[in-house]
Amino acid sequence: MGRIKMAAIVFMTMMLVVLLGIPATHAKTLYVGGTQSLTGPFAEDSAAVLSAIQDYVNYVNKTKNMAPWRKEKWPADITLEVMWRDDELKPAKALPIYEELKAKGMLVARISGSPIALALKDRLWEDGMGATSMATGPYYLSPPQSCFTYYPIYTDCMGAIAEWFKSNWKETRKPKVAYLTADNAMGKSIEIPEMKAYLLNLGYEFVGTQYVPLVPTSPPTTQLTWLKEKGVDLALGVMINPGSQPTVKEMFRLGMGPFLPYKMTFGVASPGHAVVFAEAMGELGDGYVCAGSFPSWDDPAPGVKFMIEAQKMSHPGKFVNHIMYQGGFLEGMIQVEALRLAVEKVPFNKLTPRAVLENGFYRIKKLETGGISSTPLTYGPGDIEGVDEIRIDQVINGKVVKVGSTPLPHIYTKK
Repeated sequence: MGRIKMAAIVFMTMMLVVLLGIPATHAKTLYVGGTQSLTGPFAEDSAAVLSAIQDYVNYVNKTKNMAPWRKEKWPADITLEVMWRDDELKPAKALPIYEELKAKGMLVARISGSPIALALKDRLWEDGMGATSMATGPYYLSPPQSCFTYYPIYTDCMGAIAEWFKSNWKETRKPKVAYLTADNAMGKSIEIPEMKAYLLNLGYEFVGTQYVPLVPTSPPTTQLTWLKEKGVDLALGVMINPGSQPTVKEMFRLGMGPFLPYKMTFGVASPGHAVVFAEAMGELGDGYVCAGSFPSWDDPAPGVKFMIEAQKMSHPGKFVNHIMYQGGFLEGMIQVEALRLAVEKVPFNKLTPRAVLENGFYRIKKLETGGISSTPLTYGPGDIEGVDEIRIDQVINGKVVKVGSTPLPHIYTKK
């Protein structure tokens, strides 16, 4: 009778597992994601990033594949889960969010903007926590720590545009260059001696700097008039679209642009994405230049096709077309790859942020993204810049046209 009773108990337990979905073994879960700026000027960008991370995680959980072109598999016994909080782009909120998520078992992190980077990067390094970043800037190289980028830092984007513009310069005089940039940490990060020296060495005459609020409440007429009076040929800056769009509208009104009576080109670094800009501005934005961004949604790159299919898998009929979805997809790929590589070397119950940094992030070599990033991604100790080329786009006839690609000039010397 004892054996019969025991068999009945085992049978009932198995039935409960089947009917209630209770796992027969203890579930293993790893978390990705991190702090997001879903409130504030980066809200639209961050919402797209979060959606992309969720979609990539859903793809990996369902298929156990890392990408359609990859042979590596995600461990069958581990489930990924996205964990995030809204920091409102406020360092005072980002710090406790980071501590909360770390306490919940988060082994990777992310940076949602330059203010958050400046507040968190040293803490992350002290904890041995690897992080992906929606922001880039020279501050990540002072010295290189544990925040990893997937598009070029702003100074290198400025250098790429300056090289491209200079290569097309036909006059005998030196072209005049000035900064027209956002009045925040991101925009001001290009104001370093190395950047100015690089421009001078290229043969430019440096004129000065004008600031535009991150999200202007009125057209930047004064700033643009100053550039016009100084005879500036090329204006460089770091802006988001809520800043660059009204700036270019006012340029058009003042007759300023490469195809307008006063010839001046305005070039920005990602996140002033040309794809977002062109969709909103059309031909009114002709001449606008952006370096370091991502391919358009009609690009034939396999990574673009992958992202479209991932969206169909997760939310058919609701397409997220903001270009920072592509940045978020890269963040998901990087965080998950770091975890996968770490699990290869470290037992699951021994995983720590530092173990993932040293056995995960540092082992990412030539991670193929299907053309989402300008080149495959490579990281290592002291090497936090994933790409080694910069994509340059210009809006022509209301459409985004790739006009060049240049190696990273590495303007900012690692310190």
